[in-house]
Amino acid sequence: MLYLWIKALHVISIIAWMAGLLYLPRLFVYHCEAPAGSDASERFKVMERRLLRAIMNPAMIAAYVFGISMIVIDPLLFKQGGWLHAKLLFVLLLTASHMMMARWRRDFAEDRNSRPQRFYRIANEVPTLLMIGIVIFVIVKPF
Repeated sequence: MLYLWIKALHVISIIAWMAGLLYLPRLFVYHCEAPAGSDASERFKVMERRLLRAIMNPAMIAAYVFGISMIVIDPLLFKQGGWLHAKLLFVLLLTASHMMMARWRRDFAEDRNSRPQRFYRIANEVPTLLMIGIVIFVIVKPF
């Protein structure tokens, strides 16, 4: 029963983390339109900081804690095939995406953004593609 509770909390954490990963680059797209120092720019800075620190970071940490807990409880997961290893690789790429977004947020906070809207529109698709891969690995278990 404990395993199922941990699994549920893992899924809840992932949903919160993905919401942030999908929304933060969208905020960057809109932030690009706001002149540095404007009220709009300052509002975006607050929204981006709160999203990252209050939702994304805790959700990512919780997803890792609950995911690792499931592996500790059931270490045989590693012997079920390569799907878990592939999923974990995609999770590491998702984490790298998160870290890049944190860096971009810092650039915006310091009025040092040099990237165009198009960059963030494309970056916004990366978490989606990784999420699709993760879901396929977990549900379909292709190998």
